[in-house]
Amino acid sequence: MSRSNDAGHFFQTTSALNESARKASKSQNTKGNPIKLPSKILAVLADPENASQIYIAEAAGNVKKINIETDDILSTFSGPTAPLTSLAVSPATSTLYAGSWDKSIWSWSLRTRKPALRFAAHTDFVKALLALRIHDTHLLVSGSADASIIVWDASTGEKLHTLKGHTRGVLHLALDPETYPPDADVNVVTVFSAGSDREIRRWSVGREAAGEIQGADGVPAPVVAHETSVFAACFDGAGDLWSASADKTARCLARARGFEADTELVHPDFVRGVVVDEVGGWVVTACRDEEVRVWEKGSGELHHLFEGHYEEVTGIVLLEGQRVVSVSIDGTVRRWSLKAAELAKAIKEAEDERAGKIQEVEAGEKQEGLMTVEEEAELAELMEDSD
Repeated sequence: MSRSNDAGHFFQTTSALNESARKASKSQNTKGNPIKLPSKILAVLADPENASQIYIAEAAGNVKKINIETDDILSTFSGPTAPLTSLAVSPATSTLYAGSWDKSIWSWSLRTRKPALRFAAHTDFVKALLALRIHDTHLLVSGSADASIIVWDASTGEKLHTLKGHTRGVLHLALDPETYPPDADVNVVTVFSAGSDREIRRWSVGREAAGEIQGADGVPAPVVAHETSVFAACFDGAGDLWSASADKTARCLARARGFEADTELVHPDFVRGVVVDEVGGWVVTACRDEEVRVWEKGSGELHHLFEGHYEEVTGIVLLEGQRVVSVSIDGTVRRWSLKAAELAKAIKEAEDERAGKIQEVEAGEKQEGLMTVEEEAELAELMEDSD
């Protein structure tokens, strides 16, 4: 055990103290041009109306709208006292939604920033949200740790449908773009749900009816491609689904093969988020080990690792212009570029930094091996005596 007069060190192991010291030291870095906030950040969402703005959900119960080019906090939406876990925005109604640990969904007018309808029917944390429009009906879809999905009339707060199939919590919802093309005249859409039961399920969702999509034999056919919880999923330009899991992998699930896994990206810890940059051919993942990784989409090879966060990365979003924004429990928002020149520069800087650290270690080891003039004289005298 380490000894200290600091009361904060009582009952802590040496390894725990070393870890605290490491994080304190790493917190001073400016990689990714961090925007520092006072609370843990649990979710991030791109502003659908402005490519330079994002929304973040805080453990303190606030949602903040941030301009990532100016670092300005443009708006703060408050009211909840419990942590917020998930976000959705409806541009058509200018409404912001946030799922909360208090088992409800909060909403605000984007124009006035005042609280609007509050949706309450779940019996556990709300973990995932989707806002969508079918004809003139605005729907809100929510997934919860209570293992249920609820479809709401977003305009009235009326609960329309409750969907059950997962045996454990629902962690993420993704809208299938093939059933929801821009300006499409559709009556139903397909929503994919990912859960802590390791399953990904598919649902047909509309105002009048909703239910799980059946397989060829007439029974639900969940996609099972991971060993444990699936935290996030997103579709790429080809319509394939990329998933991020607590089994320490991100995987590409090929639509043409019934969403069978055909690419596996192995990580050292839980994978919390995944996005796909079609312009550069990159897959970017967020990991519990504090890092953001860039992978070659075609080969599945690791191309670069963005270091900067000093706590678990809880979410990432891809913005126009090949920009990635990551958020973390460390309370920072960080920005990374996937443009060829800037990515090459980041790789070179990382290599130079690693080389510098190696040189420092080697210099330290060499210095430890040197003797003072007095020590050399004493050694020579001892050797003469031994003769």
